[in-house]
Amino acid sequence: MIQTAKRQLAPIDFPILFLTLALLAFGLIMVLSAGAVRGFNATQNSYFYVFQQMKWMLVGFLFAFIAIKVPYVFWRRFAGFGVLLSLGLLIAVIFTDKGIATQGSARWIKIAGITVQPSEIIKLALVLFYAHILDRFPVKQGKDWRIPLGILIPVSILILGLVYKQPDLGTAMVLALTSAVMLLQTELSSIWFVAAVPTLGIPLFYFIHGYQWQRIMVWLDPWKYAKDIGYQITNAEIAFGSGGLFGVGLGRSLQKYGFLPENHTDMIFAMVGEELGLAGTLFLVFLFIALYARAYYVVQECPDRFGRLLGFGLTSTLAIQTTINLAVVTGVLPVTGITLPLISYGGSSLVITLTELGLLLNISRYRKKVAKSNIETNHSKVTV
Repeated sequence: MIQTAKRQLAPIDFPILFLTLALLAFGLIMVLSAGAVRGFNATQNSYFYVFQQMKWMLVGFLFAFIAIKVPYVFWRRFAGFGVLLSLGLLIAVIFTDKGIATQGSARWIKIAGITVQPSEIIKLALVLFYAHILDRFPVKQGKDWRIPLGILIPVSILILGLVYKQPDLGTAMVLALTSAVMLLQTELSSIWFVAAVPTLGIPLFYFIHGYQWQRIMVWLDPWKYAKDIGYQITNAEIAFGSGGLFGVGLGRSLQKYGFLPENHTDMIFAMVGEELGLAGTLFLVFLFIALYARAYYVVQECPDRFGRLLGFGLTSTLAIQTTINLAVVTGVLPVTGITLPLISYGGSSLVITLTELGLLLNISRYRKKVAKSNIETNHSKVTV
């Protein structure tokens, strides 16, 4: 009797899983080192921040496990709800007394005793929404663009406006660039992208806040403002310079003793440079490149367009955020508050990042080549 052909899912992609765990381990070590002094000063516990990060990591593992087990196509039915929920949370943060402000920026809200950052949730929700709309209303040969763009552009402008209002320019940049690269996956005419740069870029200058102009001035000449508004980026440069080729040694940083602000969050890459040197920073960058390159490769093997769009968007939003953070910390871009995925301390960021990677691992189970191989294997099985 010949067994009938049966579709079997592939195992999750091991390289993505391995690289994710490697980056998580790297991040925990750096949070332990970078946050030790700050944790002791605040709570008399040098392990406070790393324990908090481990707690959020376990929560992230739970969400990632669910994302791996539930077929990715299931989540498209919640695409609209996810955007509406995120918009509601953003509005609550900005326009009600529920928002929690830190350093002049209202980015957090407390729900059931848990502090969450809606701008992190919107990163995932927006990618899911874009993938759903672009698959439902495909743009072919530059035509049929009115419905998808008529939906996506107003929603994107509203989201970007609310995120920028917090203000959170870094996340707004990630969302805008993610939206653009997802639209690039369609057959939309290139004239749209050429026109979008001056159309959106020129008005942006009008809305730039005073402190953001200051950051641009610091970016142009950081050491001119080293004693005040350029203090953070100049100390990041000192950290890199002190690290040299192989670093001063893990746990031996001097910048974490109150010199480098946000050394365990946005500026943690500078701590890597100081303690592990150029070799350590290059190794970390290699892990990120390997992870995103593998994810892009796996996504191409997804059998349906929605899955490819979703996987491409998830990978792109993580890659864009990583690139912006590294560029900011090394002085290539003006300072903006944005975390380094899987490395920086931060609960909302870590949970959402692990959820996104869980979805990528779920998509990896539907690879066409592996599925075809499994079907052929089943055809070859014969029992007497």
